[in-house]
Amino acid sequence: MPEPDPSTSSGHRLERAILDLLDRRAPKTICPSDVAREVGTADGWRALMQPVRDAAQRLVQRGEVEVTQKGEVVDLPTVKGPVRIRRPER
Repeated sequence: MPEPDPSTSSGHRLERAILDLLDRRAPKTICPSDVAREVGTADGWRALMQPVRDAAQRLVQRGEVEVTQKGEVVDLPTVKGPVRIRRPER
């Protein structure tokens, strides 16, 4: 599935879904799959995993979220394995 353009409703919708889910679960972290399951269908959420990660990266670039692995902030484009998304620690 191609990356949603952030200027489209799909890209914006995923970014908004990440932020909304973080607000509801504050101060906890979320998994990209939590967002994909919330936005996608029961059978189709896996196809949203990369678009959710792409949306998270756009939010990282704007300073709105951090991506962590084992509690440490990581570079999403280069990290392998499961990650979590959180609001930046202040």
